[in-house]
Amino acid sequence: MLILGLESSCDETGAALVQEDGVVLSDVVHSQVRLHAEYGGVVPELASRDHAKNVVPVVREALARAKVTLAQIDGVAVTHRPGLVGALLVGVQVAKGIAWAAGKPLVGVDHLMGHLLAIFLRRGDGVREAPSFPFVALLASGGHTALYRVDGPSADAVRELGATRDDAAGEAFDKVGKLLGLGYPGGPVIDRLATTGRAQAFELTAPMAHDGSLEMSFSGLKTQVAELVRLRGPLSVGDTADLCASFQRTVTGVLTKKLIAAAERENVEHVVIGGGVAANRELRERVIGEATKRGLRAHVPDLASCTDNAAMIAYAGAHRIAAGERDGWDLIATSQSVLNASTRKGRGKR
Repeated sequence: MLILGLESSCDETGAALVQEDGVVLSDVVHSQVRLHAEYGGVVPELASRDHAKNVVPVVREALARAKVTLAQIDGVAVTHRPGLVGALLVGVQVAKGIAWAAGKPLVGVDHLMGHLLAIFLRRGDGVREAPSFPFVALLASGGHTALYRVDGPSADAVRELGATRDDAAGEAFDKVGKLLGLGYPGGPVIDRLATTGRAQAFELTAPMAHDGSLEMSFSGLKTQVAELVRLRGPLSVGDTADLCASFQRTVTGVLTKKLIAAAERENVEHVVIGGGVAANRELRERVIGEATKRGLRAHVPDLASCTDNAAMIAYAGAHRIAAGERDGWDLIATSQSVLNASTRKGRGKR
């Protein structure tokens, strides 16, 4: 089975051709980072317009790289939730048009399901061991940070174990990057500078690290950094690198600790990370190291499978189509995930 996937949930326009077994024939991504950089974050209206401008060329390029035609595909999968509704609408409408014109089945895919299943993608000639179900996954990105037990490739087989009460981990990285004058997106720059800094130089309190909960919080950590910057004034190059290392060490420590704790509570052998923050060098190293110490098996995706991409959407869609599922022309775009959220936002006892 060969599936065309489309992704337009935020600031990247993607199209990919993926086989049912996860083999990626093509994966094209048009990034809007430069477009939004001067604003320090994604501007929804600009994102929607850029998707509309680039989605057709991106789809054509994906088909060309895979050396296939629309007549040869077996279905169309598109991200329809959650995300920026205006951006999602572009992908959904184009997917409907392609499916209708080519006479192919259409399925909508939850963006979070795409990230959770991205570990099964097979890119190039590399061989990567895939996890077995069930596994516990940490999904960490700019918009979401949560732990899930995944018992199968469908949404009804996924259960949230804990999530952030406020900022997502990726959002915290970007906001701290902005506080330090590192530009947008801040995550990759912080990761790079952290390699030259001293993580012990600044003492940051790890949020919700010792309460035994699988819930998380990153807003207060961001506030700690803001207060340090306010008190010290302009930071030197060395101090900036040290603060990046200290901040990153704190965040990756919390994420790793919660993931391992979740796997042990669920008595699950396999742990997976996904989402944009899964590209972070230190997080990947710490998860693999801690999992090995505890006798667990860690699985980290290829870097191309961490950030938003259409290959993961095509793969998740292939499972829906193989199960006989179809969506109609009334498929909508929505900001709400199909996955049930158990973590309540905000402060206070639960």
